[in-house]
Amino acid sequence: MKEEDQIKPGIDTEDAKKHLQGILSIIPEKPGCYQYFDEKGTIIYVGKAKNLKKRVSSYFNKFHEYPKTRVLVKQIRDIKYIIVDTEEDALHLENSLIKQYKPRYNVMLKDDKTYPSIVVKNEYFPRVFQTRNIIRDGSQYYGPYSSIYTAKIMLQMIKELYPLRTCNYPLTPETIAKGKYKVCLQYHIKRCKGPCEGLQTLEDYNAGIMHVKEILKGNISQISRTLFNQMQTLSEELRFEEAQIVKEKYEVIENYRAKSTVVTPTLTNLDVFSFAENEKSAYINFMHIGNGSIVQVYTFEYKKRLDEPKEELLGLGIVEMRARFKSNAKEIIVPFLPDTQLSDNIIFTIPQKGDKKKLLDLSEQNVKQYKVDKLKQAEKLNPEQRTTRIMTTMQKDLHLKDLPMHIECFDNSNIQGTNPVAACVVFKKGKPSKKDYRHFHIKTVVGPDDFASMIEVVTRRYTRLIAEDAPLPQLIVIDGGKGQLNAATEVLRDLGLLDRITIIGLAKRLEEIFYPGDPIPLILDKNSETLKIIQQLRDEAHRFGITFHRHMRSKKQTVSELDTIKGIGEKTKVLLLCHFKSVKRIKQASFEEIKELIGESKANLIINGLKK
Repeated sequence: MKEEDQIKPGIDTEDAKKHLQGILSIIPEKPGCYQYFDEKGTIIYVGKAKNLKKRVSSYFNKFHEYPKTRVLVKQIRDIKYIIVDTEEDALHLENSLIKQYKPRYNVMLKDDKTYPSIVVKNEYFPRVFQTRNIIRDGSQYYGPYSSIYTAKIMLQMIKELYPLRTCNYPLTPETIAKGKYKVCLQYHIKRCKGPCEGLQTLEDYNAGIMHVKEILKGNISQISRTLFNQMQTLSEELRFEEAQIVKEKYEVIENYRAKSTVVTPTLTNLDVFSFAENEKSAYINFMHIGNGSIVQVYTFEYKKRLDEPKEELLGLGIVEMRARFKSNAKEIIVPFLPDTQLSDNIIFTIPQKGDKKKLLDLSEQNVKQYKVDKLKQAEKLNPEQRTTRIMTTMQKDLHLKDLPMHIECFDNSNIQGTNPVAACVVFKKGKPSKKDYRHFHIKTVVGPDDFASMIEVVTRRYTRLIAEDAPLPQLIVIDGGKGQLNAATEVLRDLGLLDRITIIGLAKRLEEIFYPGDPIPLILDKNSETLKIIQQLRDEAHRFGITFHRHMRSKKQTVSELDTIKGIGEKTKVLLLCHFKSVKRIKQASFEEIKELIGESKANLIINGLKK
């Protein structure tokens, strides 16, 4: 099929196209799962991604070779996504969602398989083995694991640490007492202690099973310490070969990181709620856990009308979501206790660690991402809103009197005192206003004196603005430490501007912000928008100043003695240099030679000018 014959992705109307483009513009570059909906609101495809933005966007910006994929893309009308911590978590979540919703195109386009788990069977002398089938018989299941290899590695480690039976004998106290079973090869190679013949007590066996359960839960610190102490003891007793075996087990346990954070078979019929807010809205994420899987995920927004407390807003959200999704969960996981009245048999849990805490963390990640996405959408529709928000943030972070809609930054540039110049860059509404940039030749300073140069430049800049009655900035940034800042501050004080304009200095080494007269610097978070704009100002001033300085040095290097002679223009200079090749040869040439080339009048100017 030719590229022009490809079915256009998921759009029949301009509104649908704009809706999908709006989602693609804000989707985060994080791991997670995405869901495609058709025009009826039905989930038609579930996928996972290490980078949601790149993966989802790829459906809409390239030609697809397979016809089924083109048909899928044509039917997309809406996109939703859930972020997680790792790609492995996305794999587990995708598996759960596919089983829950059975999307049409997942059936056709991918293998809907079950991931392996490790089970500790509910039986006399429990067995531990890998399985894909979850049977509700009181056994305990751990995982699921992202690959068979991971599950096998875990089982191998467990068997090396604790000799457990692998046979299928239905062991009971009666059958063992009657001697119905005999030990197998595993006993003779010391991988089993022979419980089938009564050679190992149930208490000793179950002590190992308790350790196995802790390892599978991820609670390995105590076992790790025990192995470490055992290794140290063996080393002190010079039993190095045995110590090496224990060391290998210790390293295996220390490197164990295979446990899933998304779905746990032991958790079922739970509701999870998380909360985020700003001045105008409250955001609530709801997740329902059923049969060890995430069954529903939904995030919504409340517009605040009064100054409602977060406990009241969360309580409203819990009641609304449970009614909408008809949840009858008896346990609700929350970040704080809500202000709501439910039946007495419902328990609110605020987890501090473990699987429930990981589910709450996952919910909180999604509610925070939803909050960020809503802000991005609003700012795309109204760019002025973003400007006002950033300016308000800067005003708060830098303790300014007014919004810094107009900012100017100064930087000096010289190399060993040669060609000293300075630059002033101007930002308006947080963006460069290049038409207002200014260069300065340093006129009154001899040598590399940054303080005196700063005094001259700031004086010239604001004396002129005052004389022209031009708008003054709300913030001045000085690229340098306390010395340059103090020099510029004195100028503003002399001009009577210190009370009207805030001035700060930005030290290069640690990105510290200094205020006049305050020895303690302000240190902003490295990810703050305020610091990023100040750094952009500084970098732009440095770039602008360096460019001008290079231009001046280059220009100076091309100046010759002919440039100082009045009456000699550019064409005459080029003609002379092309003919004689250098000023030295022009000086050595006779009057007649020069006269023949450029005429008598200009020849006299050249001869007399070069003599001077």
